[in-house]
Amino acid sequence: MKFPITTRRSFLRSSTALVALPFLESLGAKAFAKAAPLAAAPKRMVFLGFGWGVTKESWYPDINTTGTNYVLPKGLQGLQRHKKDITIIQNLTNQFSNEAHWGSTFYLTGANRYAEPGQSFYNSISADQVAAKTLGKETRFTSIQLGCEKAEDSGHGPGLSMSWNQQGKPIAGLNTPVAAYHKLFSDSDTPLEQRQAMLKQKRSVLDTVLENAGSMNGKLSKTDTDKLDEYFQSIREIEVRLSKEEQWLDVPKKQPTDSINEPQGDIEGYEEVKLMYDIMIAAMQVDATRVMTYRQPVDTFIRSLGATITGHNMSHYTNGSRLSVSEMRDEKQTELFAYFIDRLKASKEADGTSLFDSVTLSYGSNIESIHYLKNCPTILTGGGAGINHGRHLVMDDPKTPLCNLWLSLLQGNGISVDAHGDSNGTIKELWT
Repeated sequence: MKFPITTRRSFLRSSTALVALPFLESLGAKAFAKAAPLAAAPKRMVFLGFGWGVTKESWYPDINTTGTNYVLPKGLQGLQRHKKDITIIQNLTNQFSNEAHWGSTFYLTGANRYAEPGQSFYNSISADQVAAKTLGKETRFTSIQLGCEKAEDSGHGPGLSMSWNQQGKPIAGLNTPVAAYHKLFSDSDTPLEQRQAMLKQKRSVLDTVLENAGSMNGKLSKTDTDKLDEYFQSIREIEVRLSKEEQWLDVPKKQPTDSINEPQGDIEGYEEVKLMYDIMIAAMQVDATRVMTYRQPVDTFIRSLGATITGHNMSHYTNGSRLSVSEMRDEKQTELFAYFIDRLKASKEADGTSLFDSVTLSYGSNIESIHYLKNCPTILTGGGAGINHGRHLVMDDPKTPLCNLWLSLLQGNGISVDAHGDSNGTIKELWT
């Protein structure tokens, strides 16, 4: 009698007994792989942003040395071990940005603040939320927004968010490692029946609101009708979130393969960013979400390094202490970014690849330095979009829309979208 291998277990057989063996790599792996090939790792997108720009004299590579033979400048030396796996791009600009201290408000949207006549502020959907509509369908959290406290001192502008929904409204984030940890990994102590009742109550309120609002349609002006349509869209988004919450209600949250302890006490600055990176790795390990943004601190970051000035004053650097703090900030941010890449490469997926192979990761700021709203600092890494890394790219047009990059990354991850923000094309050089 023959026993087909249908699981990772192999067997020893005598005339009277069948004894199951533990999984043995040399006996079962290849046969199992042929019988039930593992699914490819899912695509993931991560957007990291910080305010106040960089030290332009020591962060950007020489603009005349492009391709693979460029030299990493002082501010990016910490990425030397990953040089073949990163892409640095120059001459990307958010053409509608006109506020130097709004570093994240329009960073991922590329919207024109004055697009609506008679209004002084308008925004549109951010690239991460476009990605989340496709990549977030199968995960507990469609997307995760990470932020920082005291963000008004870190060059992050109105909304204090990198993520903006379809209506151009900011999406609140988790502003401490403690909040992020509990959102991702802590199960509620509230009994399942009570949580189900709470969801039902939320739904009944939404049903009543929609019914009452719908009866008003014939009594409203066009302006009010437009406002009501926008309101309905917001309600529909809430309904979608409730449906997903209901779907995952009785599914325990997974714990990461690398143990991560619950954060304790107040953690700020350098250690805060490092811990947020660890939490992001853990979130990817358990596939809690496939789209994340992280709006990083600056003021608390430089204070944790011993600085006594604010991020704003640092950004207006001249020769002396301000310049020294700005350069130190660049070097320490780069050090942590390299650490994040280390963790991505070391963390293995079920199919034997690494998290690094499946992620598309962007890192940068909406401002060059001081009040220069051009040449947005931009670094890409990760294998998710199939980018040909290891190069320094300089766009021919010094006003190439930053949204050309977001559009390129979205399409590179298989997301069907023809335009984003103020894009006027894609960056084909990423794959040539």
